Amino acid sequence: MPPAERRGPRRGIFKRHDRPADVGWRFHLHEVIFEADTRAGKVFDVALMLAIVASVAVVMIESLPDVGQEFAVRLLRIEWAFTILFTIEYAARIAAVKQPSRYIFSFFGLVDLLAILPTWISLVLPGGQALIAIRVLRLIRVFRVLKLGHYVVGAEELTDALRESRPKIVVFLAAVASIAVVMGSLLYLIEGEENGFTSIPRGVYWAIVTMTTVGYGDISPQTTAGQFAAILLMLTGYAIIAVPTGIVSVAIARQGSDAISTQACLKCGHEGHDPDAEYCKYCGTELYPGNQA
Repeated sequence: MPPAERRGPRRGIFKRHDRPADVGWRFHLHEVIFEADTRAGKVFDVALMLAIVASVAVVMIESLPDVGQEFAVRLLRIEWAFTILFTIEYAARIAAVKQPSRYIFSFFGLVDLLAILPTWISLVLPGGQALIAIRVLRLIRVFRVLKLGHYVVGAEELTDALRESRPKIVVFLAAVASIAVVMGSLLYLIEGEENGFTSIPRGVYWAIVTMTTVGYGDISPQTTAGQFAAILLMLTGYAIIAVPTGIVSVAIARQGSDAISTQACLKCGHEGHDPDAEYCKYCGTELYPGNQA
């Protein structure tokens, strides 16, 4: 039998409705909660995102000072309903994976946990529900729901480029920090406390604000020597802005353009597999269990 026939189903070739029904409840639950390739999974994720947006809107409305007491009580009840719903969803995600700790301590796992903690904490610490706005981070899942695969590829390439450029960026940031300390100390000596430079850290703050071309205007040199130093620092700021851009651009140019799948592993929950991957590259678990050609 040719190798192509011996291999298991691959993404884009295998039809999910052809999978046998004996793969277990965890696999089916995982398909609905973690995947968006099935109709049920897509409906689940879209409904979840609408609920997230609605719950964040409720918190924002609740923070308005002119919201009446009666209306505030209704909003609080709605928020508790969302919290209970998200708590059940979080428990279902834990039940859908074979190694719950992998999901709990993953990025999305921590975000999902932080999405429900504030309301429960508010039972002990009043006002804690204001942190519920962090739920908006969960909308990152829109990339998987809408099948924006090319954006996922771009994110992977950017991450790899930043990782490759890390030593150069560290050197660059160290150089910028050194310039800020030197110029901040120099302006402290030139301007003095009478012109707002009350300490070296205050001068360093001014140097960083000037280099980044933000220019808040809360503190500025008044003497001729200080203004001349500020001109040099401004020109330096314009010059160094292009440095990290060039470093990362070169690293991105070296990255390949291979497609990356959003298929999530049933065991560890990791994504980012190759489109033709049959096994998870992180833990070795089969991505399509119970299906062999």
